[in-house]
Amino acid sequence: MAMKRRPQRLHHTAYVTKDLEATRKFYEEVVGLPLIATWCEKDELFGAERTYAHCFFEIEDGGALAFFQFANPEDQALFGPEIPSSPFNHVAFLVDQETQDALVDRIAKAGIVEPQTYILDHGYCRSVYVKDPAGMILEFTVDSPSAEKLNAIRRKDAHSELKRWLGGDHRVNNVLRPEDELAAH
Repeated sequence: MAMKRRPQRLHHTAYVTKDLEATRKFYEEVVGLPLIATWCEKDELFGAERTYAHCFFEIEDGGALAFFQFANPEDQALFGPEIPSSPFNHVAFLVDQETQDALVDRIAKAGIVEPQTYILDHGYCRSVYVKDPAGMILEFTVDSPSAEKLNAIRRKDAHSELKRWLGGDHRVNNVLRPEDELAAH
């Protein structure tokens, strides 16, 4: 069922960080997202007055990653629990090969090494993963040259494949992943 009205794009996704300067340095100098706004705010929120900074780092399509840091240590502890560091909780960005290569170079120059960063070839895309200073995992993906064709196939069978899998048939339908990647994970 296709919705006639749906969100246009991601405006921003927000997280809490304990160190906005380390976050700024990572997102501007390693990832390459410019800091485009810092809102210094004080609001009555959730039963108390909260003072915080809210920084936005711009993605090329106009969306942003945003981060909060609180002035009050109690607010920081209340709203800034650790970001889950599971590889399955991450933010993924589409990039071209030149951008991905430059990012890999900046990651290396910043001294970020495994397990804080790794590369995975999914077959339908090749991804570079890196953890930010708060432990959030970012994925930078270059789609396969046949991405449009592959996306059309997956779009047609998305519901039937989900139903099959939820019904207990857990056969793999990604035959594009390189064999050595399948064996490694």
